[in-house]
Amino acid sequence: MRVIIMKNTGNPEVLSVGERERPTCGPDEVLVRIIAAGVNPVDTKLRSRGLFCGELPAILGCDGAGFVEAIGANVTRFEPGDAVYYCYGGLGQAAGNYAEYIAVPEAYVAQKPDSLDFIDAAAAPLVLITAWEALFDRARLQSGQHVYIAGGAGGVGHIAIQLAKLAGCSVATSVSSDEKADIVRELGADLIIRYHQQEVSEALLAWTNGLGVDVAFDTVGGTAFNQLVSATRVYGDIVTILQVPDDADWKTIRLRNIRVSQELMLTPMLMDLPDAAEHHGDILEQCAQFFDECKLSVFVSDTLPLEQAAEAHRRIEAGSMSGKLVLEVQDSGFDVDA
Repeated sequence: MRVIIMKNTGNPEVLSVGERERPTCGPDEVLVRIIAAGVNPVDTKLRSRGLFCGELPAILGCDGAGFVEAIGANVTRFEPGDAVYYCYGGLGQAAGNYAEYIAVPEAYVAQKPDSLDFIDAAAAPLVLITAWEALFDRARLQSGQHVYIAGGAGGVGHIAIQLAKLAGCSVATSVSSDEKADIVRELGADLIIRYHQQEVSEALLAWTNGLGVDVAFDTVGGTAFNQLVSATRVYGDIVTILQVPDDADWKTIRLRNIRVSQELMLTPMLMDLPDAAEHHGDILEQCAQFFDECKLSVFVSDTLPLEQAAEAHRRIEAGSMSGKLVLEVQDSGFDVDA
């Protein structure tokens, strides 16, 4: 099967087209014929800095969508021919989705939403699970709250806006351009902050009559995290998907009784946590229902063929992307030989 191999760490040129034997599935796994693979910022970090675990050469890519080709003896929820989507692999502990086939533990897999094609479905899992866990599992979001989502036009951000609106919240977000402002407005954002022109914390305090937001979701890190401390209400929540900066104002955080949470949706894979893996599958099943009820959408900014994985990495590292990039791995109606 065709794969994109990472033989060394470095710039995007370390990604090259190669061949590997088609995997077989274990008793608790499904073998997926991959139609499309999502590309995420974590892929570029692993390529440039090294894997979480495992050895090189490796296959990157956490997100995938395709058809079930075969099932293990203990698999009960899927049959060959099922269209599925999932977030699994690509961290070093298992081969990723820059490939034509992958073996995935059943717990991580969900039926693909009928309303999404394979391109859109492959773009969704990592950002869906990240946004869901950040808002509902970490911040315990409730209807009626005021929520701030940094970088609302980004991959995680544009999903988080929609989930917060579905939960009955008022949502503020930040963008860098008119084009991105149009995107988040369509998604239902109530307050759009142009962060090159406005101070985020001042805008949020004005929006909440000086009280601060109930939940602040940081997808940027660094100084963007620090801006949120004064803009989050007493007893509020800040959730970040980045490392908390070394110069975080812990004194003010403590004074205001702000709960700070970290969100890394990769933990179940890295630590082999079966219950958490099932939770990921449950999130994807619930979101599939939202997609099919037209309550949720995923924005794909562009698609590239599998062979152009390096170009996809270059575009992500250039910054200022909206939505997601997806690799087209193979045609949905064409069965590739091993």
